[in-house]
Amino acid sequence: MNVPARTLRRLAAEYGTPLYVYDLDVARAAHAELAGSVPAGSHLFYSLKANPFPPLVGALLDAGARAEVCSRGELDTALAAGADARSCLYTGPAKTEGELAHALSRGVRLFSVDSPTDLARLGLCARRAGVPAKAILRLNPSAYPRGAGLAMGGAPSQFGADVAWVRDRPGQFRADGVELAGYHVYVGTNIDDTDRLMDWFELAVDAVRQAQEALRLRVEIVDLGGGFGHPYARPGARPAWPGLAERLAGLLARLPGAAASPGGPVVAFESGRYLASGCGTLVLGVQDVKRSKDTRFVIADGGVNVLGGMQGLRRVPPIMAEPLPLPSAVPAGDGGRDRDGEAVLAGPLCTALDLLNQRARLPGAAPGGLLAVPNVGAYGLTAALVAFLGRDAPAEVAVDAGGVRAALRLETAYRPLSAAPHGVNGDSTGERATGERATGERAETR
Repeated sequence: MNVPARTLRRLAAEYGTPLYVYDLDVARAAHAELAGSVPAGSHLFYSLKANPFPPLVGALLDAGARAEVCSRGELDTALAAGADARSCLYTGPAKTEGELAHALSRGVRLFSVDSPTDLARLGLCARRAGVPAKAILRLNPSAYPRGAGLAMGGAPSQFGADVAWVRDRPGQFRADGVELAGYHVYVGTNIDDTDRLMDWFELAVDAVRQAQEALRLRVEIVDLGGGFGHPYARPGARPAWPGLAERLAGLLARLPGAAASPGGPVVAFESGRYLASGCGTLVLGVQDVKRSKDTRFVIADGGVNVLGGMQGLRRVPPIMAEPLPLPSAVPAGDGGRDRDGEAVLAGPLCTALDLLNQRARLPGAAPGGLLAVPNVGAYGLTAALVAFLGRDAPAEVAVDAGGVRAALRLETAYRPLSAAPHGVNGDSTGERATGERATGERAETR
């Protein structure tokens, strides 16, 4: 853990548990390390889906990251945190007219598009708004990557256009009102080895080369995605990428227009997990310790409602959180029967699925004690089942240089709406019924 145990205990006493604590210095260090691991001059996007906590977003923007967003809420968060709209990249496979109109009205000019329909919709919205727009075409490579935590390309996918489609029907990838100015390839995620990363980037560059043979664009930007891995919900250090910048520079020389040379297209990379994971710690309060049919249960005040909800989709490995007990004056429970500490770590929800680890090592855990889950700065709260059963979201605290910079709480609440005649996400007018987001605002708790 990057935040000292005594600080976590103090913050838990002040703000309650469950509690997320983010060390902004750690996020800045991760950005510096990743920026130094890719070729000089590359653009580095922070993917807000990993964690849209405003102080964290602001810290990464100040460090030099750009914002990659895929919703109205993420865009508004990024802009409020100080992002330049013209440096943002707006992505996603199902952008509505309302979302595109909102983004264009806020000043966004660069979009990733996934199909001819997506491209034409962007062109239509840009013409209506009377503003220029550029797009990069997301490609789905022909080959399937190996060794990914979650594959995002190379297989049948809602993301991107198959390279074979682009090569067979290049004329479909044109639209009035928008300039197609490059390519976007994101093959997979959570890779922790330089050799495997290079294998994936080679697939991406080959996809770009094949598409460019058919489309012959004036290429301004090539976004090669990311995949930079990091331990999740368990102890572990941020991976290093020895030799990656040099190997990438050689690979980029094969891109159309020689991106590695002066005057060539800009090369971009994306990261959420690598930039944010290490800065976050989740503090849980132990509510009960008991036995059921010879199995020991440690029941905490946070479960899949605060961590790991996406694992329930069964497209990623099950959550196996490895919390570290925070020493306190609370007596250890269960006496000598549980010296090894093995237990099922369960949460507070009224469902048998609310399990964070079925074989956790929690010696001495007792009611009133605290557990700290490390490396959860990415895909933590907003990737959890935060609205299920109506429990309060945990407080989220940003610490900076040892002191509290901000303390916020995500609020979900119903609000009255008038009729939305053309869908929740906006219609050809680009407006919602109320002009406000229905959920997801964060409110001060201090």
